[in-house]
Amino acid sequence: MPQGAELQAVMLETARGRIVAVDSAYDVRPENRDRDVLVNASYCGVLPARFLGEQAPRAAIGVDCAIGLDGAGIAGLWYLEALAIPAATADVATIELGNGIDLYETGVLSRLNAPAAACGVEAGMTVREAAALLLERDPELQRADEVTHRTTVHRDEASGREIVCTDSIAFGLAGDRGRNVLCTAGHTGRSAVPYLREVSPHGFICSDGGRGKNDAGIAGLAIVEADGLAGATVDARTARMGDGLSTYEDGVISAANALARSRGVEVGQPAAAAALALLREG
Repeated sequence: MPQGAELQAVMLETARGRIVAVDSAYDVRPENRDRDVLVNASYCGVLPARFLGEQAPRAAIGVDCAIGLDGAGIAGLWYLEALAIPAATADVATIELGNGIDLYETGVLSRLNAPAAACGVEAGMTVREAAALLLERDPELQRADEVTHRTTVHRDEASGREIVCTDSIAFGLAGDRGRNVLCTAGHTGRSAVPYLREVSPHGFICSDGGRGKNDAGIAGLAIVEADGLAGATVDARTARMGDGLSTYEDGVISAANALARSRGVEVGQPAAAAALALLREG
């Protein structure tokens, strides 16, 4: 078996660094720090991510290993995201596990983290294409409160109202007040109430957070109804918490206050349909 530097196969080299294929994440080296894209044929769990994070390569591409129980096969994507390291995984069905060169040559991406997305990487790209982007581009570093993923998904031309997705109700803007429907991704317990009141959108959909003891995860619905706010929640089992787009695209309504129901929101409804209903006049 090759040892030392022979474990790293240089697939491409530019003035910015290299794309390096390795059979295991454990083969990352200090010389990869800040310059190389490491294409490694390990699963992208937290354990391999710890080894990658210690050496902090420019970026990393691993394998999803069918994602697995509790998403453990890709959990390292968010470990590396917290370290501002772009990372992605290839679909295990497209590669030979333990073969870094094959991963580079035949892999197709399945998942990625936010820094990788900021570099232009997308699911469905080949590993070769994604690695080239990660070598040539740097993600813009942002403060925690700047990573809102605010996205307008629908605009009603007649009223000027919009359906806007953002990852937390805390990221609502003054321009949302009385105008927009916000699809966000935190729970709707009492701690969300001050933010809902401050933003005071035309309507909102948050997560129920799994509801919890005494239905505390949806307690804010009734509280803000007294303020004239129409709102609903999605079942936390149907959409990713912390991801407003997932609330809109994947969520299923689990609860709604009377004001939301009066506009046509129903339990069991897709969140996208409920958001359209909330656009109506109160």
